[in-house]
Amino acid sequence: MAGFAEGVPCWTDATVPDVTAGKRFYGELFGWSFAEGQEEYGGYAQAFSDGKAVGALAPQMAGQDVPPAWTLYFATPNVRAAADRVRGHGGQVLTEPMEVGDLGSMALAADPAGALFGVWQAGRHRGFEKQGEAGAYCWAEIVTRDPEAADAFYPDVFPYEVRQAAGSHGAYKVWKVDGEPVSGRLRMPEGAPARTPSHAEVYFGVEDCDAAAERVDRLGGRVLAEPADSPYGRYAPVVDPQGVAFTVIDPGRTSGQVPELV
Repeated sequence: MAGFAEGVPCWTDATVPDVTAGKRFYGELFGWSFAEGQEEYGGYAQAFSDGKAVGALAPQMAGQDVPPAWTLYFATPNVRAAADRVRGHGGQVLTEPMEVGDLGSMALAADPAGALFGVWQAGRHRGFEKQGEAGAYCWAEIVTRDPEAADAFYPDVFPYEVRQAAGSHGAYKVWKVDGEPVSGRLRMPEGAPARTPSHAEVYFGVEDCDAAAERVDRLGGRVLAEPADSPYGRYAPVVDPQGVAFTVIDPGRTSGQVPELV
């Protein structure tokens, strides 16, 4: 399988207090199966859709300050150089670059506004084996309270070509790699709860957004906003029973014109 170019989202995992409960929820919501968590990696449990790797659940360790959340990882050919760029442009390296057996090397970081993310240098583990469809990662964006800082930071850390969505007045920008959109930057919407931190919002594909939202509710999670139509698909932001936020989207049900990037 081909690798991911630098700066392209290549993996995501959720840190949760109860991995077993997480497996039940995501297994029923997305139809995921899980590998047994390996003790040498702290019980890290990889998720599969149709036998292809799509993400993972990681146990929250005692004393860990990071709240339950999906972490987005950006690909890099050199994790140490990427960590140096994070530090050099106003971010923080929270977990120093380290090898994860023969799977690859990683570091965890935060941008100047505090949004958490990871960088991944692939070894045997290349990243997503399935994406852009039901049961898999579809998109992600950094939702930030400081868009100016994000706009200065990310293109200095990763080789992004930045474009603005026409008519968004700077609220939404798209990052491209090799001419292809790979992720975005969204200004924190007005009316968002004051306690909502800057963060990476991860979108997972579903076959029916309304049915998925109903399943989230039935399985003990919460639907933060009713399903809505967009040019990219019908979507709904949700929270799992352990407080992990993400968005479900049906990319096959689109409405309206995709904004021009300028």
